[in-house]
Amino acid sequence: MTAEIDIQNAIRRELGKLGHYVFRSNVGQVKMPNGRIFDTGLPKGFPDLFGFRKTDGKIFFIEVKNEKGKLRQEQVKFQDAMSKQHVLCGVARSVEDAVRIVEGIG
Repeated sequence: MTAEIDIQNAIRRELGKLGHYVFRSNVGQVKMPNGRIFDTGLPKGFPDLFGFRKTDGKIFFIEVKNEKGKLRQEQVKFQDAMSKQHVLCGVARSVEDAVRIVEGIG
């Protein structure tokens, strides 16, 4: 089974080659040396990758999953909310899936 980070990295490389701007979302919590918990501040369910299309600047959101990965409820809600805003979003299990999302084909 392919690791999601490997799929993410391949997607980032390919979308970059195609001229799109793509960013990785670093989400989670970290315990600081003083004991305080630092939260990245992104909403629950925020996708792994996001960016802008080179052609028209349209924003896209991509949740990366491997062959067997399933969306968590927060991820489903985020995808549904973004779909209603007419932005490009979807789940990619491969580089080809991601390209289709960004090109507005899938």
